Amino acid sequence: MDNTAYTISARGKKHRQPVKDYFNKYFPNIPLNKIDSIFGFVERTSLYSGRPFLSRQISDKDYKFLQENNIGLRIPFTNHYVSQKEYQKYKPLLEKYHKKGNSLIITNDDFVKWVKNDFPLYKIEASILKEIDSLDKVNKAFELYDTIVLPMNVNYNTELLNSIEQKDRITLFGNAGCALTCPNRICYDYISKRNKILGSSNIIIRLIYYYYSFFIRRKWCMQKVKPRNLHGLKDLDIDNYYKMGFTRFKMLREHKGRKSGY
Repeated sequence: MDNTAYTISARGKKHRQPVKDYFNKYFPNIPLNKIDSIFGFVERTSLYSGRPFLSRQISDKDYKFLQENNIGLRIPFTNHYVSQKEYQKYKPLLEKYHKKGNSLIITNDDFVKWVKNDFPLYKIEASILKEIDSLDKVNKAFELYDTIVLPMNVNYNTELLNSIEQKDRITLFGNAGCALTCPNRICYDYISKRNKILGSSNIIIRLIYYYYSFFIRRKWCMQKVKPRNLHGLKDLDIDNYYKMGFTRFKMLREHKGRKSGY
């Protein structure tokens, strides 16, 4: 029996677009009963990374639909930098979604320890931002995290994939964007710092940041530093990975303007 499960990206989803319509439009080939979870922004917070926080993507109505259809919510609290004070500030947000079946995607190890102590119902997944690309790193991460998202380029490292014993705790990309061929993902750290401001509740601070961002061009993407040919959204060989023993796959949607994936 095919026991594949998919976690779906809500990147680029408009807050008012019903999540059911979103699934039908961008992921029509994945049956609803195969969707294990969806990941994206909920309320404003400085804990996000991966993508700049611009607006909420998963609404309360979306969350109700997910719960009714046994689809988990995965929140990308992937910021590299999390203080105890910041953690305490966002405890009410963590409490709101603290339910069996939901999970947090995390980069900061200290943050994982705090969450596990106070919110044990969450499953904790090691973010792609941790760049776990060796067997030693995989086994070390398994000591703290429930599951791991491996970087896109690791999909081609057959030797490493075969050497992982607990394949049920691994999430592989089912398709891939620009990070697949990026030689140095400098955006990860930059976006973590940027979201400290974009996620702030202080609108004056955000407006000042928008002003300086508009007039000051920063080289935060390797494509700006060292241009390369981008392939758009590339499908990866899910059937082959399934034969190897992997069942969990992360699916992106295409961002044609950037020749990448959300």
